[in-house]
Amino acid sequence: MSATTHLDPISLAELTAKAELQTRVDRKYVLPLEAARELVELLDPRTRVLEIDGERTFRYRSVYFDTPDLVSYRLTAHRRRRRFKVRTRTYLDSALCWLEVKTEGYRGGTVKNRLPYQACDHDTVEPGRWFVDDVLGHSAGLDLAPTLLTHYRRTTFYQPADDSRATVDVDLTWTGVDGTALTLPHVAVVETKTGSAVSPVDRLLWARGHRPTSISKYATGLAALHPDLPAVPWRRLMRRHFP
Repeated sequence: MSATTHLDPISLAELTAKAELQTRVDRKYVLPLEAARELVELLDPRTRVLEIDGERTFRYRSVYFDTPDLVSYRLTAHRRRRRFKVRTRTYLDSALCWLEVKTEGYRGGTVKNRLPYQACDHDTVEPGRWFVDDVLGHSAGLDLAPTLLTHYRRTTFYQPADDSRATVDVDLTWTGVDGTALTLPHVAVVETKTGSAVSPVDRLLWARGHRPTSISKYATGLAALHPDLPAVPWRRLMRRHFP
């Protein structure tokens, strides 16, 4: 986002050391793009923005994997306690890739486990099957195949007041395995990531009338592309923001 020029940079190494937050509480907000830009301008001036090689916004590609009967999706749609997501995430500007497994942690927190991965394997879990089975345990041996592809651009902010992070994702695109695509060019997804407490960015959003909403890039995107799927948690959101 171009509105970050007034903020000091932070390197990836320093950000990871200060606020890796692999176990965390995530709060997500869906805003009009202009509201997200206004939010960035109002951030505490001590806020720092991730900068790598002079760039502050980075392209992400994620491939989500699910079973033929979409067990990962359905567990999320029905708010089951043992829900999970399996994906590869590629940072297109650096060609770095990870295999990630996200699970539900204690009291609703998110636990993310990840494994360095070859970018050429981004559309298969087989080289990391052992890792997925080890993390999931109870779901080991699931028949997982690519189900959804997402692209977006992300800017990451570090809040020194509480060592929390916030991200702003724009240019969101979802593509199904059949090639059907959905793009939201006028919407931003803001996500705060904290150890547990409310962050300064949360308070700023609340003061401007924005409240956390239920959105999963995987589940909400898949529901938007396939209206026949159960989608109770995201119907209001999709009516408002999704064409």
